[in-house]
Amino acid sequence: MATQIFVNLSVDDLDRSVSFFTKLGYTFNPQFTDEKATCMIVSDTIYIMLLTKPFFQTFTPKRIIDAHTEVECSICLSAESKDAVNEMVAKAEAAGATIPNPATDYGFMYQHSFADLDGHHWEYVWMDPNGAPPQQA
Repeated sequence: MATQIFVNLSVDDLDRSVSFFTKLGYTFNPQFTDEKATCMIVSDTIYIMLLTKPFFQTFTPKRIIDAHTEVECSICLSAESKDAVNEMVAKAEAAGATIPNPATDYGFMYQHSFADLDGHHWEYVWMDPNGAPPQQA
């Protein structure tokens, strides 16, 4: 069985977050959805758990950061092309996301990012499989 990843993010308003990510084309697993949490399906092995802040707090004694002013992580997902990267960021912006930086083109890699409604940092990247620089020994 392939390793699965479940990224847990705290959100202020679960319904608002579900609406936002639905506009980006994501779907949700109803088996893992209630008024406190939902499971956003990214792929067969990648899931984003959106948890209300009070519920998220039950998993840790640490203070939950304000993702609008602090960064805990950057979620980076691959895309099939530069156009697909731009389309996802455009959908996010139309749904209310903010764009912190312009896209970056490294030739072999193209990247663009947005901050979702709760301030979490998302990046989408396309890499040319034939254009990555060789690894140095």
